[in-house]
Amino acid sequence: MSRVILRALNIEKSFPGVKAVDGVSIEVFEGEVHAVVGENGAGKSTLMKVLAGVLKPDAGEIIFNGQQVRFRSPVEAINAGIGYVPQELDDFPLMTVAENIFAIRLREIGRLISRKSIIEEARKHLEYFDLKVNPNELVGTLSTAERQIIQIIRALVCEPKVMIFDEPTSSIDISETEKLFSLIERMRSKGISVLYISHHLSEIFKIAQRVTVLRDGKLVTTVGVDEVDERELSRLMVGRKIETLYGEKKKETGETEVCLEVKNLSSKGLFNNINFYLKKGEILGFFGLIGSGRTELFKAILGLLPIDKGEIMINGKEKRFSGVKDAVKNSVGYLPEDRKREGLFLEMSISDNLIAPQAEKFANKLRVMNNGKIIEFSQKMMRELEIVATSPRQRVGTLSGGNQQKVLLGMWIGIEPNILIVDEPTKGVDIATKQLIYKKLRDLSNSEIGIVVISSDLPEIVQLCDRVIVMREGKIVGELKGDEITEENIMEYAAGVKKEEEAI
Repeated sequence: MSRVILRALNIEKSFPGVKAVDGVSIEVFEGEVHAVVGENGAGKSTLMKVLAGVLKPDAGEIIFNGQQVRFRSPVEAINAGIGYVPQELDDFPLMTVAENIFAIRLREIGRLISRKSIIEEARKHLEYFDLKVNPNELVGTLSTAERQIIQIIRALVCEPKVMIFDEPTSSIDISETEKLFSLIERMRSKGISVLYISHHLSEIFKIAQRVTVLRDGKLVTTVGVDEVDERELSRLMVGRKIETLYGEKKKETGETEVCLEVKNLSSKGLFNNINFYLKKGEILGFFGLIGSGRTELFKAILGLLPIDKGEIMINGKEKRFSGVKDAVKNSVGYLPEDRKREGLFLEMSISDNLIAPQAEKFANKLRVMNNGKIIEFSQKMMRELEIVATSPRQRVGTLSGGNQQKVLLGMWIGIEPNILIVDEPTKGVDIATKQLIYKKLRDLSNSEIGIVVISSDLPEIVQLCDRVIVMREGKIVGELKGDEITEENIMEYAAGVKKEEEAI
């Protein structure tokens, strides 16, 4: 290994009621990809925010490029040579794509080159990721995946010596992930170091040379990736063996009643002539690359986006929902992709979030809320989903990402749906939380609830789903069952290698 470019010694960081980072030391070599793993709440993101100047440590020291530093802001860290891409979106929705990409360097660039040059430079970066967006378009109009890629580009244009990625692939699809990995390899070849957080352990073994494991805010170990396998790394993260992550698929049990059917559904510019069905007790997977229209399809089914033509059948009866509230009345639940922007009320309590889709059930005839009933229901859901919190009254925004996702799932399990649509159900959560969510989804399907899983996680789609539908450019191009459900088959349809007529 070459010289140490970044060293953190005995870093401590506490928040009210919790010590997030407890005496952690880590060192990063020049030109290495150093992964950091651990369960939600292990302290990974907090440690990275300290290194990136977002948070100030309570104790410890940071030595960067041979000198002790104490960044007062992220801008100071960026100027010193430490770039940072956070897990959650942190962009400027009312600014254009080009302005977002060069936001940190706007003053410098403004003195050197014209606006036209900025737009052309932005276009080159977008082309690398095959991102077909206009540099003059407002970022707030783009999808979560597109915005995540723009965040990555924004950090890279500052030419850092150390690049910190916190769950960079949680919102992007497999093709963009491969481009990111190629870019990381190019960075390594130039001597740039990468700190990389991911809950996808396969990514760690693909791109990293060493991995540091954190648990409960403390350092467990740092090892070479060639010294461990996924099973051992999982054990180090959670402190126990993870025997079965996805559980077992149910065997074919013959004909089952259809609970959701879509016929010739179209929405201009989003999707065209969509036909599919969902059976009771089935887990139906939907896969597609960015721009495939899979999320937009289900938002339209729920009444959140316009429909130009077609039919939606619920238990054999035609239905058009006017929104999620209307869907809830018809026993349809919807867990959105972006839990913070679309799913949760971060400033409200766990209990308020858990009852949100069905609040009227907890009120009397005078519309006075029954607090005892609310707490009883909340405690039941917290036990069932192993939500770690001080009480049902704790604010959701203070929870770890994994516990937030459990609250979001609890909101929709709580309405006792007949149909449950989940979009990226394990996005940004650790392996133990994934296991719990998968088990819960299997239990629900075993009780005859029809489940749709929209996911960009190929192993999740392959191992969890009974049947898989693949979308590309707003159309269904493939349907796979049984042994046909493989990563290779799914990607061939998604990428257009197999044609639509071969799919049916």
